[in-house]
Amino acid sequence: MNDTSPKNDGRASFSRRRFIAGTGSLLGAAALAGPIPSAWATARTAAAPIASGSRVPALVIGTGYGGCVAALRLAQAGTDVHMAEMGMAWDTPGSDGKIFANTTRPDDRSFWLRTRTKQPLSNFLGFPLDRNVNRYTGILDAEEFGGITVYQGRGVGGGSLVNGGMAVTPRRENFGAILPTVDAEEMYSTYYPRANSGLGVTTIDPAWFEEADCYQYARVGRKHAQRAGFPFLFVPAVYDWDYMKREAAGTVPRSALDGEILYGNNHGKKSLQKTYIDRIRATGRVTISPLHKVTTVTPAPDGGYTVLIDQLDTTGRTTATKTVTADKVFFAAGSVGTSKLLVGLKATGALPLLNDEVGRGWGDNGNVMCGRANHLWDPTGKLQASIPTGGIDNWDAGGAFAEVAPLPTGIETWASFYLSITKNPHRARFTWNAAAGRAELDWQTAWKQPSIDAAKTIFDRINRKEGTIYRSDLFGVHKIWGDHLTYHPLGGAVLDKATDNYGRLHGHPGLYVIDGALIPGNTSVNPFVTITALAERNIERIIATDL
Repeated sequence: MNDTSPKNDGRASFSRRRFIAGTGSLLGAAALAGPIPSAWATARTAAAPIASGSRVPALVIGTGYGGCVAALRLAQAGTDVHMAEMGMAWDTPGSDGKIFANTTRPDDRSFWLRTRTKQPLSNFLGFPLDRNVNRYTGILDAEEFGGITVYQGRGVGGGSLVNGGMAVTPRRENFGAILPTVDAEEMYSTYYPRANSGLGVTTIDPAWFEEADCYQYARVGRKHAQRAGFPFLFVPAVYDWDYMKREAAGTVPRSALDGEILYGNNHGKKSLQKTYIDRIRATGRVTISPLHKVTTVTPAPDGGYTVLIDQLDTTGRTTATKTVTADKVFFAAGSVGTSKLLVGLKATGALPLLNDEVGRGWGDNGNVMCGRANHLWDPTGKLQASIPTGGIDNWDAGGAFAEVAPLPTGIETWASFYLSITKNPHRARFTWNAAAGRAELDWQTAWKQPSIDAAKTIFDRINRKEGTIYRSDLFGVHKIWGDHLTYHPLGGAVLDKATDNYGRLHGHPGLYVIDGALIPGNTSVNPFVTITALAERNIERIIATDL
């Protein structure tokens, strides 16, 4: 390990040796296991997809947070809506009786069209954790660009299927730096409350938190933060806490207490499937086509837009290409998906009047991860709930907010793990590579250094106070920082630049952006509540003025 803290005493060294001796063979065996047979080809619902030649009043591209808000509010206003989703429906159990795979046992369901997993935490005790799988339209896309891997949810529900559920509203004093052209008063009085209500956001019972074995890791994280002089904040989440209590009591199937998070959660998490999408279906005005990928949007001769959509099978192969006409189109394919699509449509002449701001202002929300090796007397627990409940706030002084995250391995690790959101100033741009026929991102690996520096303002201080060190076996050989990824892509079609101040794309009336592409690169906290609240604001104005 790379020890950047003062030397530890003998008790700390003993705790690490005992940990390594006790767990190396177990995790090594799991890491070196062979490919898993494909058993999921029937694990999807046979839906009635949109027919070629259809005309729809509103087409929503994507079923994540912004897309679901748009579809629900349009339907409630009397507009028929169709949603095209590139991923699967995720509503039918596979051969193991479960819809989603376990985080510690990835299989074909886990990754989008890969033949080998690409797990964010890629190593443990010198053993690589990735394994071979069969190519399948799985739930988590590890999309690789030059300098960064972007993790995104694939399926009906988008990122809500795979995120940690931390539903954080930014501090109001930070909002002006997040969305400078948006009225903070209306966001905090109307749209953030509306988003939190719609998402089912609640906070853990503090008394239960203090006694629950599954949150020992978070209590250790709190103790270390407070002893180093940092505030520990309880943060809301979209989990059914009563269900988690029953998980702990053994009266219901385990979900968060079985490590389920990264590849979906089978029971307790309130993903969009259980909140906005339930209400969307109840309107009777919205249809959804899973495994449908929009490739082209062009002005239609008789008004509206002609949209080409590829229908996919579970190997990613195109089985049909459909032509649909939409009066209005809402881009909600996520920051990366929307940005890539718009950049391509402009460069190829399909939507030539889009302005030069399309593709710009993309950021990673300052994501960086790290782990710390604790002393023997600070065990973090064999049983760890996969839903984080708290964070360390050093935004004002050091530019970092750090989630105290789980390591749900089922064994004692004596380790604390963190995902930091940092004030990283770098912004990348999507451009079109005509020769390759694809959009590319110009992110540079070195741009993560401000995030590392910001995170170190927290963890260097904790390590000095505790006499502990960083883990260097989680992201590669002798690599302390998980600086190769983001879970929180933002920007690429920035509000009031690529669009007007409500998401209308310049140059092409009837085209809108309604997702995280509108937010220029950083929200200071986990972004999905802000994405939802902004969508609620924008769609309310669009319905009032454009329909």
